[in-house]
Amino acid sequence: MVGHLDPAHSSNGTRHTLEYVASPVIRAPWVRPILVANLVAQLLIIVTGGVVRLTGSGLGCPDWPTCAQGSLTPVAEQAEGFRKFIEFGNRTLTGVLVVIAGLALVAVYQHFPRRRGMIRLAWFIIAMITAQAVVGGITVWTGLNPLIVAFHFLASIVLVAAATALLRGSHDGPEGGARVRIVHPWAARLGWVAFAVGFVVMVLGTIVTGSGPHSGDAKAPARTGFDPRVVSWLHADVVMLFIGVALATLVAIRLGQTASTVTVTAAETERARHTWHMVLVITALQGVLGYVQFFTGLPAVIVGTHMLGAGLLAMALTNGTLNLYRNPV
Repeated sequence: MVGHLDPAHSSNGTRHTLEYVASPVIRAPWVRPILVANLVAQLLIIVTGGVVRLTGSGLGCPDWPTCAQGSLTPVAEQAEGFRKFIEFGNRTLTGVLVVIAGLALVAVYQHFPRRRGMIRLAWFIIAMITAQAVVGGITVWTGLNPLIVAFHFLASIVLVAAATALLRGSHDGPEGGARVRIVHPWAARLGWVAFAVGFVVMVLGTIVTGSGPHSGDAKAPARTGFDPRVVSWLHADVVMLFIGVALATLVAIRLGQTASTVTVTAAETERARHTWHMVLVITALQGVLGYVQFFTGLPAVIVGTHMLGAGLLAMALTNGTLNLYRNPV
């Protein structure tokens, strides 16, 4: 179901509020699976990118856009061994992402032709995937410069957020409507602060990784030069700030919808609460993983799981922030 705002009037014809009126949504059954696949693919590229980094396969294909010796695919004469296949597999997945993103764009144009926000998001995802491929080439040309590698990861986080927003927008039906805040004003403000602080957390996380042992190159690791312990402490401190703001957002949501003329359904309020609960749960799990990897010498499996957790947190945080509104996209 999707809703639209309809003026309600008193007996004398005076408008006194805005009611949320349900109306049917007509959508082909394949649209949602395509948008879900678009999001899952963005998360998967984070996982495969982590495998590349944690196995020292970042230069498994030492050339770009070719892999080695002028060939688009790995060649038998390469000295990189099994690492060439790991890196080439990650590159190949980029092509899969483009195909899925293209299908998502078609779905949006066919079933949400009046939703300009969704159309812009769909095009943005395709443009970002293309830019990601170029950044991937730059990481190879620069010998896996840790700052470029960090930017490469953060671009994937942005893609996860965009794919999440596209999927969330599809819940509002083909017509959509004006964006309307459905929570207390302070909840909306705190939600956006949490969103911003969450991004800072992820930026600092890439600096921590870029200062530790997993450079992505088994032979000649390139590091930021920062003290890993110091940047880890800074990262943890900002995480604590993020948790505080996220908790404050949830409390503000529970204050109820005041100073608003919009009628909010119980389902909308519950959805907002639930998604911020998920933000806090994933953050707690990420915190546990962070401390475990710090005190156990950064084992590759834990680091890789932590990277996936960052993608899941970006998804939950984007969804939570958008669910503070009706028709957010």
